[in-house]
Amino acid sequence: MTHFSHLRNGATARAAFTLPEMMITAAIFSLLVIAGVYSHVLGLKMSNFTQTKLQATHNARAALNTTRDEIRSAQNIVVGNGNNTNFTGIADNLPQQGNAIQVYPTESTNTYVRFYVDANPKAQTLNRVVSGKTNIQVLAKFVTNQIPFRVEDFNGTVLTNDQNNRVVSMTFEFYQFEFAVLQSGKPAFYDYYRLQTKVARRAVP
Repeated sequence: MTHFSHLRNGATARAAFTLPEMMITAAIFSLLVIAGVYSHVLGLKMSNFTQTKLQATHNARAALNTTRDEIRSAQNIVVGNGNNTNFTGIADNLPQQGNAIQVYPTESTNTYVRFYVDANPKAQTLNRVVSGKTNIQVLAKFVTNQIPFRVEDFNGTVLTNDQNNRVVSMTFEFYQFEFAVLQSGKPAFYDYYRLQTKVARRAVP
């Protein structure tokens, strides 16, 4: 029995890891864990970065589509300057461009939909208001250009009159917060976008 126990203990000792082998194994395992965590964090950052871009593009296109559809179906449109309470159309013989556009869905000038850009640094939004109502619908945020609406001819020249075959050009430049740098003293990152579309009315008198 004593001889058998001695052989068993010797076999167990020969099968065990030495201290250097354990240290090397732990080091390799730690590197694998660190690599896995880093890859996961990097994937989350890339996902957040991509989702931000997609969301910004989606919101901007939705704002353009809303404005475009109402212009297409309008009986008349007037480009000018205004806000939620006031609007002044551009006079003849002046470039037909401004921060606002007033859309008349019927022949009545008392019924209208107004789109305008609030260039106030605290706002910077594309807004929509309807005649007879006081609520303001925000269509897009972080708009940086102050003159988004222009009336052009088929060549892209800004008109100075109210001709029937005019085309409304809408250009929106805006910035979108991407992600923050988690280091003290470092600024956050912003990405800048520019979307443009042109639309003409279906109903031309």
